[in-house]
Parts: sequence; C-alpha cells; structure tokens
Amino acid sequence: MRFFVMTLVAVTAMAAVALSDDKKPIQVLLVTGVDHPSHDWTKTTPTICELLEKDEQFAVRVVKDPNLLASPELFDIDVVFLHFRNDKPLAEQQQVQANLTEFAERGGGLVAMHFACGALGDWPEYRNLVGRVWDGENTHDPRGPFTVEITKDEHPITRGMSDFQTDDELYIGLVGERSVELLAFARSKVTGRDHPMAFAFQYGKGRVFHTSLGHDDRAIRSPGTAELIRRGCAWAANDRSLLTGKSPQEPR
Repeated sequence: MRFFVMTLVAVTAMAAVALSDDKKPIQVLLVTGVDHPSHDWTKTTPTICELLEKDEQFAVRVVKDPNLLASPELFDIDVVFLHFRNDKPLAEQQQVQANLTEFAERGGGLVAMHFACGALGDWPEYRNLVGRVWDGENTHDPRGPFTVEITKDEHPITRGMSDFQTDDELYIGLVGERSVELLAFARSKVTGRDHPMAFAFQYGKGRVFHTSLGHDDRAIRSPGTAELIRRGCAWAANDRSLLTGKSPQEPR
C-alpha cells in the first residue's frame, strides 16, 4: 500500500533529527478518522498529538482511515494508538485483524482510548486484544465531574500518581474475560459500582494500555487523564524509558 506513507500526516519529525540513534523517538501511529457523531475526532486528534509531543520521546503520525492498518508498514511502528469506532466492517478488515494481532504478538505496543472499545465490534478476538470491549447496550454516566482512583501506585504507568478529578464520561459498559492489571477506576452514580478507567496487560510479546477516559478535547486535557495517556503510550513502547521528561503536571 504505497498510499499508506502518502496518507500519513507527520505531526512532528524535526525533533527526531537531533536525537542520536539510541534516543530515537517512539513512533506512535494515531489511527482515527471515523467515530460516533458525539466524538469529534477532528478536535481530539490534535489534542492527543499535542499532549504526547510535550514529551520529546514521542513522534506522532496520524492516519485518518483505519483501513491503512492493513499495510505491512504497520510493523515499522512502535505504538499503535486506536482512536476510532466504526459502525460497519472495514473494507480491509480481515487484513487489519491479522496485522493488529501479529503486531501485538511480535512485541508492538497497543493503546486504546475511549470509544475504541467499540471498534471492530464483529471481531471476537478484539475483546482479548484490548482487554475489554463495549457490551453494545450500556453506555456511561451523564457527562460530569467524578474522581478517578489509582489502584496500582507501583505500576510504571501510575507510579507516583494520585487520585484525580476529571470531567468526562464514566463508561459502565465494558465487558471481557481476559485478566488485566487494573490501574484506575471510578464509581458510577448510575450503577453504584466501580468501573475500570485504565488497565494494562501483555498480549504475546506486546504491551496493551486501555483507558475509557477521553470523551473530548477538554476531557483529554485534564491533567490526570493526559498523564495516564502519556505514560500508557510510553509503557506500551516496551523498550523505552517511561519518564524521560517531566510530567505535564510538573514544572518543565
């Protein structure tokens, strides 16, 4: 797929030139372009790029067509960031499925955010690949403020983080049987139960980080959510230092 490279939007590349070979930036492929009408990916995508690239270890490229995951060039990427939700099967769905599975099994990092839990819904293995998926029925609490509680302060992603307040959608419809390491949760006003806000696990040789937070650009900019996303991407990269730069919550 020669057009794959042409379609990639290089959000940043200049910083990589100045880095030595052993400090090449983590190549993040942010896959977007289609979502539920309530999710404005045209606003959230640049927000994700901005928050990641505050840390010089990241270089983000954007594709606006999930079918491009069918390209073999996927295997040149360090982390695939899933930021889309499709209602209908993708035109290249079978190859996308094969590529994503092989990518993770071979050691690639995978990140899923918010309604990516509802992507590729007719693919049974997807619930194992991202740990939890939307059940197709339950949605979320009404948009509003709530507390995200950190459960694993010894995990590299959440080490040193404290519980934080956010204004977001609290998802209550995630299901799945795979064993995951719960990193953060929040209590729903609708169900009265705790629901996962972030978790991580290994798939083959790869690492997967999944957060249900991040409904819109305002929610993504919440300092706690932004830090979870940044750290989750770094952890998923596997062979890179997690905190090469200071947290956006700290002075630079």
